[in-house]
Amino acid sequence: MKLIPRWIRRPFEDSLGPIADRLIVAQVHPNTLTTLGFATLVASSGAFAMGAVRAAGALLLLSGVLDMLDGKVARAGGRLSRFGAFYDSTLDRVGEAALFGGITVFFMRDGVPEPYAVYAVMASMVAMSAGLIVSYARARAESLMLECKVGVAQRAERILLLGVPMMFLGPGRDGMLLLGIVSVLALLAVITVIQRVHHVYKLTRSATRENMPRQAVTGLADSMEKGQSGD
Repeated sequence: MKLIPRWIRRPFEDSLGPIADRLIVAQVHPNTLTTLGFATLVASSGAFAMGAVRAAGALLLLSGVLDMLDGKVARAGGRLSRFGAFYDSTLDRVGEAALFGGITVFFMRDGVPEPYAVYAVMASMVAMSAGLIVSYARARAESLMLECKVGVAQRAERILLLGVPMMFLGPGRDGMLLLGIVSVLALLAVITVIQRVHHVYKLTRSATRENMPRQAVTGLADSMEKGQSGD
């Protein structure tokens, strides 16, 4: 289950097809789009920190569009690569940490009334930490050859839920709208982490070393060895 159903996402994704085609013709490299998306996300973080919340929301949505375009250009242009996937995933995580860092600065700079300041900072930190764990859980599961795309609030949902209200409505009176959205994002991210852990548990509960894919067995053995050595 996802907050944004496929029938809503699909038309928007399809609308990016012609743009991706033009970028391919112009020989724009997917990694260039990844870098631009990251820079835009960092700019959104800076806008949040400075209190320019509407601009921050617009920049956040633009970063999401660029993030979708780099994948489309890579696939349609035949430029898929392992480094590109690693680069995109890494910058997404760094950018998301920067984003919530900027929101945290906004809260600390009197973005919300004093009685709510500590709670606001904590909510922002939980949203950031849980969001990073959501991404890590999928990556770790896939390294063990297990599919793990479940969850109510994946990255696209988090960007839309934060970007759209901020661009059109701003932070709300005394920053309460932004605080409410961050609180919801924190809760949804925690729920998504739990969903992914439960999903992987169900996938592995009845599996044995004999019927698991060979790559999964190797990955599991390596993981256990690293854990035992303290790495």
